[in-house]
Amino acid sequence: MKTSFFCSNSIIKEIYGHHLSEYLLVVQPAPEVYEKILNEKQLFYDEYKVPEIIKKNPKLVVAALLVNEAMEETLGRWIQRICSHQHGFSLTLNNYSGFPPDNIYLRVQNEQPFQKLSSALKELNHYITSCTCPPIQFTSRLHITIADDLPENIYANALKKYAHKTFHDSFTVNELQLLKRRNEYDNYKPISVFSLQPAENACTVLS
Repeated sequence: MKTSFFCSNSIIKEIYGHHLSEYLLVVQPAPEVYEKILNEKQLFYDEYKVPEIIKKNPKLVVAALLVNEAMEETLGRWIQRICSHQHGFSLTLNNYSGFPPDNIYLRVQNEQPFQKLSSALKELNHYITSCTCPPIQFTSRLHITIADDLPENIYANALKKYAHKTFHDSFTVNELQLLKRRNEYDNYKPISVFSLQPAENACTVLS
């Protein structure tokens, strides 16, 4: 995964070992919002003809992990235990922004629930680092990517346009997914789903 929010996995593996598998803890948008984001990605492709963006499914990355595959079952139990004490919450996507030099994204308006979740997930770090693996990397600015790895000229032109473009939608986060790939040449695949407690304000999600 190439982003400006995580250290390069290839660099970290040079330090900790190339045997480590790559994991992402993510939120998948609700189906109706997912379809709207796919449509936005298609519109971007129609205008700028960047084919790679169509191949990447919309997701919000909460954290990235590099761990030994033998730790996977224990890792899943840890994450489920933490999630079982967290309530679901409303997530609002509000308009666009960009990360230089190549990423156009949808902004997450309310990051507070994720801060609480990230704080709880930090309990995992002791276990992970005790197994000679690197600490969890948390996303510093939550977002859903519309397009990344853009050429410089396309990024500059798109950022000017998308700064004035609007998008607003909300959905309830009821679960997290754990995705896995063995290396940068593989595609991430879902391996586990972790349910949260019912949202305390489930009846007040804005649309």
